[in-house]
Amino acid sequence: MYNWNQLLMSQGARSDAAQPQQVLDFGRALAATELAVGFVAPISDLGLIALNGEESASFLHNQLTNDVEHLGADEARLAGYCSPKGRLMASFLMWRNAETIFLQLPAAIQPPLQKRLQMFVLRAKTKLSDATALEANQVVLGLGGGLAQALLAQWFDALPAAPFGKLDHAMGTLIRVADAFGAPRYQWLMSEATALAVWPLLAERLTLGGNDAWHLSEIHAGVPQITAATQEQFVPQMVNFELLGGVNFKKGCYPGQEIVARSQYLGKLKRRTTLVSIPDAAAVAGQEVYASADPEQPCGMIVNSAPNGAGGVDALVEMKLAAIEEAAVHFGAADGPALTFLAMPYVLDKLDL
Repeated sequence: MYNWNQLLMSQGARSDAAQPQQVLDFGRALAATELAVGFVAPISDLGLIALNGEESASFLHNQLTNDVEHLGADEARLAGYCSPKGRLMASFLMWRNAETIFLQLPAAIQPPLQKRLQMFVLRAKTKLSDATALEANQVVLGLGGGLAQALLAQWFDALPAAPFGKLDHAMGTLIRVADAFGAPRYQWLMSEATALAVWPLLAERLTLGGNDAWHLSEIHAGVPQITAATQEQFVPQMVNFELLGGVNFKKGCYPGQEIVARSQYLGKLKRRTTLVSIPDAAAVAGQEVYASADPEQPCGMIVNSAPNGAGGVDALVEMKLAAIEEAAVHFGAADGPALTFLAMPYVLDKLDL
């Protein structure tokens, strides 16, 4: 009898040599066109912080960019955690049930972020813990593309009607995240036993991917994720976070709130994040891009990238609005590989008031 990881390896899953539990793909990088048809991807590089206690919501409400006190049990929200200078140290997908609030973030930065949040608990009645390996969260599957929604109906009588809807079910937690490729995308958190039961049908009907496929779908949904390479680089608006509902400008104070609000209301922000293709597989988060019109200094930085199945990467890149408008930008240097600008899934308002 296979366990979960053995089952994936038996079907051709390819892992990171340094982290054998991380499933990158099933032998090859997938293209966005393949994801658009329908895919399923074990997501193995995300961690989960749990907060329990009667003051968990009020504690987080005073720390994060989004409203936590009014977070419903049937929804998820994006939220950011900023430095006092208003720069994002982490971006979360956040949801709750009757007892617990969950913060999902890259596993690589979870320990220091969890430790930092713990420092500010003081006398608040809340307890932080690592919920990544709890039975209900043992496996996280990402699903999307045109075929995924109908296939999920095999197990769920109803699905979340809109992005960032959530439901708790006997077979796990299902969260609809931001759409991509004109179709819904979902995260399904479940026990290993449930994963072993549902995987055969999913693997038969959908294209198999891993972390790379999921990150490519996130990029095409225009959803940024702060990683170790980009911590404290961006005010939330620079990565379009408020356009995705990740910032609530009516809530109370949180670290960096004055700077985030000033960027919004005084119109000083002159940078946004956009979707591009880069014909260089070495292009990763934290690396810089250069505009032809101003070759001496970088005009922006890669926020996230993922293999695109064509030997390069698709990426979300934060850059000056002028560079986005001119669309003559290169990776690494002014004479480096040229970026191809792709259509964003939502409108970038420029904040140049």
